Amino acid sequence: MNVPQDNKKGFTIIEVVLVLAIAGLIFLMVFIALPALQRNQRDQARKTDVSTIASAVTSYTSNNRGAFPTVTQLSSYLDDLSDNTDKATVTINTTKPPTVSPADAAVVIVPGMKCGASTNENQALVAGTARQFSVITKLESGNGQYFCQTS
Repeated sequence: MNVPQDNKKGFTIIEVVLVLAIAGLIFLMVFIALPALQRNQRDQARKTDVSTIASAVTSYTSNNRGAFPTVTQLSSYLDDLSDNTDKATVTINTTKPPTVSPADAAVVIVPGMKCGASTNENQALVAGTARQFSVITKLESGNGQYFCQTS
């Protein structure tokens, strides 16, 4: 006597739901972490741009007997900026203010000043030598913290 065997192959509904739930959690974690990762990459690119601009100013002053460049003169030295910084947003502030608050993705160069304390509202500057200058930009992370580099 042959007894028929019931060999149904496949997944149960609980197994399918469990796999979908795990995949959903993985996608959720990726989508939560992705904006923060992109923001940090843009901030790192802005910091690199500040270093590039500081090097360009130093190169210009070395090539021109210590003369400080204008924005137009400096633009020919700024070929390697990232997409986060446009040459048109680079400005030179010769009034030597005590604080600077550049707009988002803008870069301000202040000759004769050094970097001081940074807050969420502005970047403080202190008097430096005639050869020193500060390059300041605003970062996305840290609630609008500023990044300042002194030559």
